[in-house]
Amino acid sequence: MQRVPEPELMLDPEQARAYAEADFEAAHSHCVDLMFDRLRPDDETGVALDLGCGAADITLRVARALSNWTFDGVDGSRAMLDCGEQAVSDAGLAERVRLHECLLPTPDLPGAPYDLVFSNSLLHHLPDPAVLWSTCIEAGRAETPLFVMDLLRPDSPARVAELVRSYAAEEPDLLRRDFEASLFAAYRIDEVRGQLSAAGLDALQVEAVSDRHWIAWGALPGTR
Repeated sequence: MQRVPEPELMLDPEQARAYAEADFEAAHSHCVDLMFDRLRPDDETGVALDLGCGAADITLRVARALSNWTFDGVDGSRAMLDCGEQAVSDAGLAERVRLHECLLPTPDLPGAPYDLVFSNSLLHHLPDPAVLWSTCIEAGRAETPLFVMDLLRPDSPARVAELVRSYAAEEPDLLRRDFEASLFAAYRIDEVRGQLSAAGLDALQVEAVSDRHWIAWGALPGTR
């Protein structure tokens, strides 16, 4: 099935609010669990970057687990960041979690180089996937742990419809349409491996971790 790109940003406040209020407990918990299983970060002091943080749910989950770390989350959607900033405030973590409006690519990541870089569900939104991988390299230093999770494009429209029924049947129409569009816009694992090779990140591991997600993880290269 051919990839069908979708809009890069969630700019509509209603769409952002629906996304922020949706139940992503299973997927987001799985993402954080996989990150800690593969990278095994400890709770020593560090500074981490969440690329495409959206409403900051995953940022906050990792911040709670790494209680001595500080976090920068960047996103290009002001509407999503408004939801995220409210979530950060409600969690009482504003001293350790800072969100920034930032459209990639940018030379002005707020705290580079970082000790940990992670991203969830950003790649399939980007017009040029190389932007994510080059930003990860610029954000870290040699041996910085990197973790990326995203959707996996199904083989057929029928399979897309099946996944939407399985995982979004109870969600509002807006979220069901977004999920469908994101599945069409997602990348296959062979495409991700090609992107990593082009970026000089061949050493990263890539694997499917569910019927709709893949992860890429490892350490940034020692030379640039």
